[in-house]
Amino acid sequence: MLSVGLTGGIGAGKSEVSRLLVRHGAVLIDSDRIAREVVEPGTPGLAAVLDAFGAGVLTAEGSLDRPALGRIVFGNPEKLAQLNAIVHPLVRERSAALQQAAPADAVVVNDVPLLVENGLGPLYDLVLVVDARPETQLRRLVATRGMTESDARARMAAQATREQRLAAADLVIDNDGPLDTLAARVAEVWADLERRAKGLERRATG
Repeated sequence: MLSVGLTGGIGAGKSEVSRLLVRHGAVLIDSDRIAREVVEPGTPGLAAVLDAFGAGVLTAEGSLDRPALGRIVFGNPEKLAQLNAIVHPLVRERSAALQQAAPADAVVVNDVPLLVENGLGPLYDLVLVVDARPETQLRRLVATRGMTESDARARMAAQATREQRLAAADLVIDNDGPLDTLAARVAEVWADLERRAKGLERRATG
């Protein structure tokens, strides 16, 4: 099994790369999706969040009110660290269980938006970074997500720099061009990942 950490800046196209890798046969572990699942109604995660932040972060339907929680933790490092201390261990536990359940010859792609920011690269066999120029990221965020330019710049500034992500990368997918170019590059990377996975399997059984 080959464990890949996939990351990229906001607007770089990481979600599209994930989709293409799954189409090729990757087992995808989506950290953002898991982070939502571990605080769903009735979970110990949601109970812990309520203990820490109060009933004001709960909707009338009993779900986590993410905007309300965001207003508490945004710009407050102490509160954000408190939230991360609750959610991150649950995400890691669930991700590890999903990885263990994957086939022995699988390429497991862990989609981790803050991989570089949280220093998680050593957890994976290799780190795959989806890269785009900052001006490309900005254009996409404004055009496709409806952000204002100032909001988009703020979101980008809150993440690792392009240079920091590239420094952490074992493999890079350039996503400044059109979609068909991206698909071709992902196919090349997938062939490389499959070769690496087969090599690991041979060493494990040899």
